Amino acid sequence: MKIVVIEDEAMVRDMVIRICRQHPDCESVADASDGEKGLLLCEKLKPDLVFLDIDLPDGDGLDVVDRITKAVPRVKIVVLSAHTDDFSLHRCFSRHLQGFVDKNEQAIDAVTEAIGAVAKGGSYFSPAVLRGRVAMRENPNAFVKVLSSREQELLRLLGQGLSNEEVAAMVGLSPNTVQNHRRNILGKLGLHSTPELIRYAAEHGFARFRPSLPTAH
Repeated sequence: MKIVVIEDEAMVRDMVIRICRQHPDCESVADASDGEKGLLLCEKLKPDLVFLDIDLPDGDGLDVVDRITKAVPRVKIVVLSAHTDDFSLHRCFSRHLQGFVDKNEQAIDAVTEAIGAVAKGGSYFSPAVLRGRVAMRENPNAFVKVLSSREQELLRLLGQGLSNEEVAAMVGLSPNTVQNHRRNILGKLGLHSTPELIRYAAEHGFARFRPSLPTAH
């Protein structure tokens, strides 16, 4: 397989590259330290497998996934991350990625296991990620079951403590509409105040992201 590693931490990137080169299923390895450079590499090299960090200096790595898969439709993508919060996991699984290596819980050998699994047509997810997916499925009040996609996106902004006016200017809605969304989100999550909403967003991973959201009606 041709492999591209998109990872901004030099030490982690070098270790992953070394492991890839040692694997019998690896034909070549190229690397990039940010999303844009990684995308250009993918467009040029048409890799079979991409290891993708989701904390990149030029933005959220998961926002690059659609662009990579558009450039290389058959590519397999395995996430490298220390973030196993609910929102990150939901976004990974909704994109049908082939794996998730947990930087916190797993040793570098997990990369070897991931390459082997993908080479055989399978997938590879860390134990913590699998536990998180099960917990979300079993929780009737999980945000993925009670909030619409639009509400989840707005929670990314509201959870940072932004005002209705600030969020409205960013997403092309009126402040009153944003206020209605805020009220609905609070009600659906069983929360009663903006501080509680901010705390929820932080605990579940929403507040880590600063997306550029599309204009909505």
